[in-house]
Amino acid sequence: MQTNNFGMKKGIHPENYRLVAFKDMSNGDVFLTKSTAPSKENIEVDGISYPLVKLEISRTSHPYYTGKSKLVDSAGRIDKFRSKYGKPKS
Repeated sequence: MQTNNFGMKKGIHPENYRLVAFKDMSNGDVFLTKSTAPSKENIEVDGISYPLVKLEISRTSHPYYTGKSKLVDSAGRIDKFRSKYGKPKS
């Protein structure tokens, strides 16, 4: 395969990019970006209809980006489970 000046291979990248609306279903945030993602639904943003891709989580709801991450105490959870249900009998 041939490469261009930027090192990208020709003929393997999609050419059907279009503006797509991505909606975070956990908080309703909608943002537009170019994408080739398939969509069966549309949404109107500022009077213009765009293909809609629904997301479960995005930059506006992910704990890493929002700063609301929780430290999970897995050792404590195991101890709680064992104290509640006991150790299995052999």
